[in-house]
Amino acid sequence: MTIQTVGIIGAGTMGNGIAQACAVSGINVVMVDISDAAVQKGIATVAGSLDRLIKKEKITAADKDAALARIKGSTRYEDLQSAQLVIEAATENYELKLKILKQADALLAPEVIIASNTSSISITKLAAATSRADKFIGMHFFNPVPMMALVEIIRGLQTSDATHDAVKALAERLGKSPITVKNAPGFVVNRILVPMINEAFFVLAEGLATPEDIDAGMKLGCNQPIGPLALADMVGLDVCLAVMDVYLAEFGDSKYRACPLLKEYVAAGRLGRKTGRGVYSY
Repeated sequence: MTIQTVGIIGAGTMGNGIAQACAVSGINVVMVDISDAAVQKGIATVAGSLDRLIKKEKITAADKDAALARIKGSTRYEDLQSAQLVIEAATENYELKLKILKQADALLAPEVIIASNTSSISITKLAAATSRADKFIGMHFFNPVPMMALVEIIRGLQTSDATHDAVKALAERLGKSPITVKNAPGFVVNRILVPMINEAFFVLAEGLATPEDIDAGMKLGCNQPIGPLALADMVGLDVCLAVMDVYLAEFGDSKYRACPLLKEYVAAGRLGRKTGRGVYSY
């Protein structure tokens, strides 16, 4: 199957980032959200991002115009019917995703592939809400989408080889480097990353080093661009805690217990950059 048009449900950070990656690669996009304001904001974000690429001389003004011309904004799910692949990129909320997927599934032709950009919800479970479990897959992009090379392609229990191969080929067309992952909590990257952040909180709680020295150690010793505590502030300490709680519940293994200091910070409302204070002050 050749994918000429990609439908995207959600014009927020992830949705508009995916739209930009597709449009720049010559793929037509239909980006749907609940209000016209949300759709226009998403398109404006793409335009701003493309302007920055022009300033850096990565693209020309003509490239920008061509990319924007490929993005059609809409508030109607019916407009997704021209797509061969529809990517759900709504907020990380199971009930909301379920509602969206059922609505899309009912409208789309049987051969259309549906992908979810979820970072934590079971692909097998989401697929079961549709009538096309074999044509359902996880396509987890990383933020900021235009810059990050990785896409985790997550196979649900019933995802077919043809679905996997079509989505992998699309990711490569977008200039991404996909990895194939089985369905499990946190998939690959977050499964390793969030427990590492949690362990950094244990190290901090035990007073082994200052936050600055812990972060410097991981940056200089492991070549990470940002230390785990600074990264936690960026992701949101509440998000890190929620992910650890999911791992503990799903795996039933005590190694996934959240650090009491992480819980303490969240209880105090110190969630990171979004609240002006987490491990660090902003």
